[in-house]
Amino acid sequence: MCGITGVFAFTETGRQSLAGLQASTDAIIRRGPDSQGHFVYDQCGLGFRRLAILDLSADGNQPMTDAAQRYTIVFNGEIFNFRELRAKLVKKGYKFHSQTDTEVILNLYISEGRSFIKKLNGFFGLAIFDKEENSLFIARDRYGVKPLLVYRDEDKLFFASEMKSIMALGVPRKLDYAALSHYLQLNYIPGPATIFKGVKKLLPGHYLYIKDGKVVKKRWYKIPYDPKKVDKQKLDYEQQQKKLVTLMDDAVQRRLVADVPLGAFLSGGIDSSVITALAARHTPHLNTFSIGYKDEPFFDETKYANLVAARHKTNHTVFSLTNDDLYEHLHSMLDYLDEPFADSSALAVYILSQRTRQQVTVALSGDGADEIFGGYNKHMAEFQVRQGGFKAEAVTGLNFLWDILPKSRSSFFGNKVRQLQRFSRGMLSGVKDRYWDWASFASEKDARGLLSADSRRKIGKKAADKRRKDILENIHADGDLNEVLLTDMTLVLPYDMLTKVDMMSMANSLEVRTPFLDYHVVDFAFSLPVSSKVDGKMKKKIVQDAFRSELPVELYDRPKHGFEVPLLKWFRGELRPLIENDLLADDFVAAQGIFDVDAVRALKTQLFSRSPGDVHARIWALIVFQTWWKQYMAA
Repeated sequence: MCGITGVFAFTETGRQSLAGLQASTDAIIRRGPDSQGHFVYDQCGLGFRRLAILDLSADGNQPMTDAAQRYTIVFNGEIFNFRELRAKLVKKGYKFHSQTDTEVILNLYISEGRSFIKKLNGFFGLAIFDKEENSLFIARDRYGVKPLLVYRDEDKLFFASEMKSIMALGVPRKLDYAALSHYLQLNYIPGPATIFKGVKKLLPGHYLYIKDGKVVKKRWYKIPYDPKKVDKQKLDYEQQQKKLVTLMDDAVQRRLVADVPLGAFLSGGIDSSVITALAARHTPHLNTFSIGYKDEPFFDETKYANLVAARHKTNHTVFSLTNDDLYEHLHSMLDYLDEPFADSSALAVYILSQRTRQQVTVALSGDGADEIFGGYNKHMAEFQVRQGGFKAEAVTGLNFLWDILPKSRSSFFGNKVRQLQRFSRGMLSGVKDRYWDWASFASEKDARGLLSADSRRKIGKKAADKRRKDILENIHADGDLNEVLLTDMTLVLPYDMLTKVDMMSMANSLEVRTPFLDYHVVDFAFSLPVSSKVDGKMKKKIVQDAFRSELPVELYDRPKHGFEVPLLKWFRGELRPLIENDLLADDFVAAQGIFDVDAVRALKTQLFSRSPGDVHARIWALIVFQTWWKQYMAA
C-alpha cells in the first residue's frame, strides 16, 4: 500500500513538468511514510511513497527496475496471489531479488505483456515504463479499491494516487460544474469526472497504454453478469451457501499475508462479523477494532461487536467516542480532502483508522458485501416496489401523511417517516429515475437550485445528462434487482464507499483489505439469482444464511443503522457559527458567486426547523465544498 505519481511528456514543453515530481511525491507522504523514490529517464518520470507491508527491507523499495534495466514500475496496492504467480515465473527461469509482489508484477509484465493484468488478484494502481519502447502502461484494479487520477493535454500526461499530488504537478484548477451538480445530488463525484475539468478518474478495470504519442484506453475487466445464465443456476440454495463459505474463506486467507501487524474492523454488522469469524479461524487472538458513540445510542453498535469478539476470542478494542472526540478531528479530516467528498461517516472512518493504526498496519474490512449481495434498505425497497402488492400501494396512499410528519435521520421515528416518504416517491417513478433518487440526497432540480445563475449556465446540460445516462445504462424496466446491484458496483462502491475508506485509511497510513471484493467472490455473486440475495423478509440473504452457525443469534434480529456521524446536534450547536458566520454566510456566498444566496439561506432555515429531513446531509456537502474551496481555490 503506497502512493504513486508520474509524468509522461509528449513535447519539450511537457518535459518541464518533470521538475514537479518531487513536490508531487511529497504531497502523498501519508500514503507512504516509510520511504520515497524517483525515476527519470528522457520524457518519463515516476514518483513513489512506500508503506512497507511485504519484505520490509530496502529490496522492496520503488521505483523498481528489472535486472536488464529496461522496465521500471511504481505500484500501489497488494496482489494476494503473488506467491503462486512467482512460482510459475521461477519455473520459466525468472530470478527474484526481493520477496515483494511488486517484483512479481514487473516480471509478469515482461513475460506476458499487457494481458498479464487479468491474472492479478488484488487491488492496485500501477505504472510500468518500458525504456526500449518508450512506452508507459497505467492500470487500475477491477473495482476501484485504489484510486488513480489522470490529466492529459497536448504536451504531457500526469497520473497520481491523489488529487493533491496531481495538483502539485500543475494542472489547471477549473471547476467542472457538471461534476459539482452531481456532487450536490450524491455528496460525491462519480467517475470519470473530478471536480476539475481535464482531470479524470481512470475507471475501475481499465488501463492506459502510451506509445508513439498515442494514448490507448481499454477496459480489461467487466463483471460477468448475464441474466440468461443466472436463470440457469445449477447449484441449489444450500450448495450456493457452501460455495460462498469456501470462496470467502479463501479470500480471507489470501488477505492475511503481511510482514507487519494485522487486524480487522468489527462494526457489529453481518459483513465485518463474517470477516472476523473467518480470519479468526487462521489467526489466533486476532486483533479487532470497533467504534462506538457514547452520546448517540441510536448509532452505537458496539454491543454486537463485543458478542462477535467474545464468540471468536479476538483481542478486541472498542474506541468509544463522544461528540467532542468527533469534533476534535473534524478539521484535520477536512483538511486532508483534496476533492469535495461529503459522506459524513468518513469522519468516523478517519478516527477508527487513526486509532487502529496505533496497533496494526493492515486491517480487513467487510466493505463490498452490501453492493454485491443486496444489503441496503434501498435494495429491499426496490424488491418490494417490483413485487408490488397491498403494502407497497398502502405506503403510496399515505403520501399526504409522510409529507407533514417530521423527518430526521437522528431518531427511529423520524428516520422511518423519511424512508417511507422516499419509498412512496420511488413507487411513482421509472426504474432509472427511482435508482437515481434513492442514491441521492437532493434532486437534480434542488441541486441546481442551489447554484447561482452563472454556475447553472456553466454546467452544460448535455454533459451532465450523458454522465447520468452512462451511470444508469445497466438498469432496464424489464430487468431485476441484480441490475441495481451492478449499478451500485460502478457508482456507489468506487466513488463513495471505497473512496471513503481509501482516503481516511491512507490519511493515517493504514492499509485496508476487502475480502468480499475478491473477484472470485464478486463473479460468483453475480451468477446468483435475486432470490438468493433479497426476498420479502431478508436483505443479503445468502450471506446471513451461509454464516448463521458462525455468528451470534443477536445479529439476526436488529436494524441496520449504517456507519453515520450524528451531525444534526453539531449544526445546531458547535458548528452553528461556522455555518451562519463563515462558510455559508450570505456575504461569503455572494462574493464567491458559485451558489445562490437565497437558496443557501433557505437550507439553513430548514436545518434549524422542527423537520430537518435530509437537509443536514446537504448542509454537510456545502460545508465540505466551502472548506475545500478556501484551501485550494480561494488563495
